[in-house]
Amino acid sequence: MYQRDLTPAEIESYQQDGVVLVKNAVDPSWIGTLIEFADKQLNSPSTLSNDGNPGKETGRMFTDRYLWRNSDVIYDYISQSGCARLAAQAMQSQSARFYFDHLLVKKRDTSTPTPWHQDVPYWPFRGKQIASIWLALTPVTVEGSGLEFVRGSHKTEQFYLPEAFGSSGAKVNSWTGTGEGIPCPDIESDRSSFDIVGNDLEPGDALLFSAWTLHGAPGNSSSTQDRYAISTRWLGDDAIWDPRPGTDPSVNPAEVRAKAGESPSDNAIFPRFY
Repeated sequence: MYQRDLTPAEIESYQQDGVVLVKNAVDPSWIGTLIEFADKQLNSPSTLSNDGNPGKETGRMFTDRYLWRNSDVIYDYISQSGCARLAAQAMQSQSARFYFDHLLVKKRDTSTPTPWHQDVPYWPFRGKQIASIWLALTPVTVEGSGLEFVRGSHKTEQFYLPEAFGSSGAKVNSWTGTGEGIPCPDIESDRSSFDIVGNDLEPGDALLFSAWTLHGAPGNSSSTQDRYAISTRWLGDDAIWDPRPGTDPSVNPAEVRAKAGESPSDNAIFPRFY
């Protein structure tokens, strides 16, 4: 099965900008398999799903997470697609441990935006070598809810407070907004003051970005195209386990053998795939 490496230019873009577009990031055979899985998940979500306007064909923003725990499809994708190697190359890390998967669907004519945020304040880790690979499963334009980024914002040491996403976030993400950090700047109302970049993607293209990079997405304004994507989250050499208050409690700290401040070298919960 096809697996690619990052070019030196792609690695440099990630290091300097905090994000890089990776064309044809995975073997094309994954796309149909993952879309089929996503459709099944929309009809039978897990307990960690967040579903605004359930069951509807428009106006629906749906997410689901940690599916690798129970799905052979997702486990095979994270372990065999080569994403671990891409993440390690971008982060300039000797290894890549898996954190979690995140299925992200915005149906057509869905005005709900993904608010501007950075990922690292949500997660019980610290370190600069923490990254995501956001794989497009359908064609994506910026107007169709493609991700946008503040270029270079990964170089800050600032934590921005997490906030809940979507209409059902009050129940599912009640832990957000209580941890370390300050409110995220109002980027949308002052876009010209920020170096914002975004890309259109074809199925199989990916955005590989640092957990420190500010990013968000508009609603899906297309009347014909749903936006399907799956994001995988990766931990590099300098990541340490840091289950501080206000971070995502989906991984039970009591089940993690690593101690706070140590490398998350717990293959049962954070498997190393590279």
